[in-house]
Amino acid sequence: MALTHITLRDFVIVQTLELDLTQGFSVLTGETGAGKSILIDALQLALGARAESGVVREGASRCEVCAEFEPTPAIGAWLEAAGFEMNASLLLRRTVDTSGKSRAWINGSPATATQLRELGEQLLDIHGQHAWQSLTRPDAVRGLLDAYAGIDTRPLKASWQTWRQAQQALADAQQSQSTLANERERLAWQIGELEKLHPQVDEWQELSTQHSRLANAQALIDGANEGTLLLEGGESDSEGGALRQLSRAIQTLQSLGQFEPEFIALADVLTSAQAQAEDVAHSLHTYLRKTDLDPAQLAHLDERMGLWLSLARRYKKTPDELPLALQGWRKELAQLDAAADLEALQKAADVAQTACSLAAKAVSRERQKAAKPLAQAVSSAMQQLGMQGGRFEVQLQTLDAPAQHGLEEVSFLVAGHEGSTPRPVGKVASGGELSRIALAIAVTTSELGEAGTLIFDEVDSGVGGAVAETVGRLMKQLGQHRQVLAVTHLPQVAACADHHLLVSKAAVKGQVSSQVRGVNGEERVSEIARMLGGEKLSATTLAHAREMLGTPSPTTGRKATQS
Repeated sequence: MALTHITLRDFVIVQTLELDLTQGFSVLTGETGAGKSILIDALQLALGARAESGVVREGASRCEVCAEFEPTPAIGAWLEAAGFEMNASLLLRRTVDTSGKSRAWINGSPATATQLRELGEQLLDIHGQHAWQSLTRPDAVRGLLDAYAGIDTRPLKASWQTWRQAQQALADAQQSQSTLANERERLAWQIGELEKLHPQVDEWQELSTQHSRLANAQALIDGANEGTLLLEGGESDSEGGALRQLSRAIQTLQSLGQFEPEFIALADVLTSAQAQAEDVAHSLHTYLRKTDLDPAQLAHLDERMGLWLSLARRYKKTPDELPLALQGWRKELAQLDAAADLEALQKAADVAQTACSLAAKAVSRERQKAAKPLAQAVSSAMQQLGMQGGRFEVQLQTLDAPAQHGLEEVSFLVAGHEGSTPRPVGKVASGGELSRIALAIAVTTSELGEAGTLIFDEVDSGVGGAVAETVGRLMKQLGQHRQVLAVTHLPQVAACADHHLLVSKAAVKGQVSSQVRGVNGEERVSEIARMLGGEKLSATTLAHAREMLGTPSPTTGRKATQS
């Protein structure tokens, strides 16, 4: 998870800049005022820092900053949870206009500054005299200790959440006992009323159908009798019914079929119609045999349907909704009975509290075991950085009440020199001490933090000589595990870098613009020599620079020139 590319447009004194970065230890050097810290400011803006109109280059309408990172599974999980797409690379983009209004995007989708900051905490740690991110955040400090101790706090957080939920359920039940009793009484009454009816699913439709049939029974019987009479005819009917008339028509057409073949086909059609009419007549006879007026059954249906309608009006539902309403009320009553079981809720809360307490105590034991070794390791690194007698301590302060992260708060205390009283890291007065302490902690925990890129903005301020060489060596060591980018004025630090970026200013169309480019070979030798002895390069400073870089002298014997 490293920073791979930076793009700036009209940012402060940068007109256009595109910079590729790689793993390892990279330094940015250049003359004072060239704009070395502009890159750091731009990255902070891309990661959610406060936007101000002053970052827009003079004469431009807006500035734009893009930062591209290699994503990790953890970043992918964050993106998915936040609703952003997961691509092959993670692209953060932010613009600011001359009124100070800013807009932000994550992988092309609009984002808020808060989301940028949340994501940035997992991507970058910026250390400088006035930029303290990780070491002043209690969660990050605790995370460093837990990572050093190899503690997985996820089970603790899960058990704490379970305990809190059980506590809340118990508290809610205790607070609402009277309300629960009234609600339970209401539901029990409603259920009792509907259980007298005992409504079944789809019963209302069946009742309606039966009632309609019985209510119109006489009309149905009369209609069936009339239908059979028209089909079959009566004894006194000289012409006969429809069936007799069809039979005569068939016979007439068949007899004439020898003269007109089409009549045979027409006779066949009437024969089919006659058969269907006979089926209808048979069905009507069957209906009349089994159908009779049933006033008692009709009265029973009237009574039951009246009860359905009465209950439906009372509970403001349609009749066919009553069966589902009864099922729902029974379920609600069961839930209320469970919620009113204070004994069971108390037992569940006690069990959850015990589990949480055991998990928290296990985490505390591991933190206590790791606190001293971490303190000793950082203290040892401080000695190498010119803070002889300095002391680093990991303080575990017991909380008044357990929290989801455990039973204690973790803080880092530092004594900058022998005899001084350890104080919280953020309250150490000297900026130089803060910088070196940050480096000592970063080196000690280099394989543990979440952020894949560490940026040190002039953390070597106020040091020199052997300490400067140590700073460079430690940063190079740190670069073996994390991507490290350092702004420095010290040639001893720059000489240790895997990659050297030179920041310079130049006039572009009448305006000063800052540029950044990688330097190697003799260009790098010249830059290290400038850092050693100023703008006027001498044979001595060039030779010293080559020695620091381990670069052989050019065979051409080039003379030193003025830069």
